[in-house]
Amino acid sequence: MRVVKNYLYNVGYQVLAIIVPLITSYYVSRVLSPEGVGANAFTNSIIQYFMLLANIGIGYYGNREIAYVRDNKQKMAATFWEIQIVKTVMTVVAYLSFVVFMAFYSGNKTYMWAQSINLIAVAFDISWLYQGLEDFKRTVLRNTFVKITSMIAIFIFIKSPKDVALYIIVLALSTLLGNLTLWPHAVNNYGHVDRGTKLNPWRHFVPTVTMFVPQIATQLYVQLNRTMLGLMVDQKASGFYQYSDNLVKLILAFVTATGTVMLPHVANAFAQHDMEKVHKMLYKSFDFVSALAYPMMFGIAGVSMTLAPLYYSSKYAPVGPAMLIESIVILMIGWSNVIGTQYLLPVNRVKDFTTSVTIGAVVNIILNFPFISLWGLNGAMWATVLSEVAVTGYQLYVVRKDLDLSLMFQSSWKYLLASGVMFVAVFGMNTHLKASWLWLICEVAVGVVIYAGLVYFLKAPIIDQAKNLISKKLQK
Repeated sequence: MRVVKNYLYNVGYQVLAIIVPLITSYYVSRVLSPEGVGANAFTNSIIQYFMLLANIGIGYYGNREIAYVRDNKQKMAATFWEIQIVKTVMTVVAYLSFVVFMAFYSGNKTYMWAQSINLIAVAFDISWLYQGLEDFKRTVLRNTFVKITSMIAIFIFIKSPKDVALYIIVLALSTLLGNLTLWPHAVNNYGHVDRGTKLNPWRHFVPTVTMFVPQIATQLYVQLNRTMLGLMVDQKASGFYQYSDNLVKLILAFVTATGTVMLPHVANAFAQHDMEKVHKMLYKSFDFVSALAYPMMFGIAGVSMTLAPLYYSSKYAPVGPAMLIESIVILMIGWSNVIGTQYLLPVNRVKDFTTSVTIGAVVNIILNFPFISLWGLNGAMWATVLSEVAVTGYQLYVVRKDLDLSLMFQSSWKYLLASGVMFVAVFGMNTHLKASWLWLICEVAVGVVIYAGLVYFLKAPIIDQAKNLISKKLQK
């Protein structure tokens, strides 16, 4: 039950982190225009590279290390401060690098300096501590208030196309404030180190750099698409890419939330040398993710052509086809999240994980040049999809001797069949009915009924998992 609760809390956190800009984007897309939205997307893609340097792989590494030592309060407190010292120093290095970059940057400097608040916020992000402790409730509750406040601020202060810089500042300050709210409880409850304890922060430096490599690769094909679209097409294309990505990643958050929750759980089991438990958790998680990812992939593809212009306005029509293409990554990232984040990282097979995302980055970079040149926005989307296919394919290859792949995919056909039938019905409705919110809601409802009914008829394992969960809940 603890894992389920943490999953729900983490879903809430990840969805909240995306839902606020998603809600406000309905308003902002009309106020700032595609040009303003594109300027934010393009400059944000640049600041992300400096944020990556500041984070230096601590997200995954800190989560795992805290999970290893959380049963020993003194070791945990020392580990927390050691890792945080490394992160603070790296944030300073990253900001100094940004200052040097700005001496040569010829674009809109006002937007870039506003984006730099996001870089400062990195130093105060200790969500990895709470994730390692499996304390997701506190993270969700503390950030909910801050996110809602930022949403209100956007509606109050963003009034015209001239407010792009102010919009960037509001979003960045909300992130900074959200990170700061996590500190008082952490210092009071987990930050006490006995006198005489010698901290050795630099023992973490090489391992974090090891984790840094896969994060560089991941960010390259997450952020580089927006950067390259801005340079090779125009900044509006960067905005279209980001708006498609926002909607797809909102759906994806429900799938990948299992990774953050299961990583410390699996890491703790691995630390106790219980590989049977590790494998058992992994097979259940893979089936659960497949049960969610298939319908979400086909569902967002089925409604994408009308959802984008309805939500963002007719000026953002190119977002629809882009979403249709990008929907494929929901399944690919869902599977790679289970194998990579829930297995390779917790059992310390960092090299295999690093290789997989590096392959994805190389594939993405190589394909971006011809694909963007030929097909613009849609070309960038296909490059993204194929890079994720490469990541997932390699990860499946390296675990083939350690995991029973036939067992993992045993019920996958049931979810595929149910989702495929659902897609035919939903896409047919979406292309023949009038584009309106009422019909869109009806299409979603029909899709849910068809998928749930077929999954129940086919007796997929997710049904038994749901029954067991409900039974345990009622017994309590």
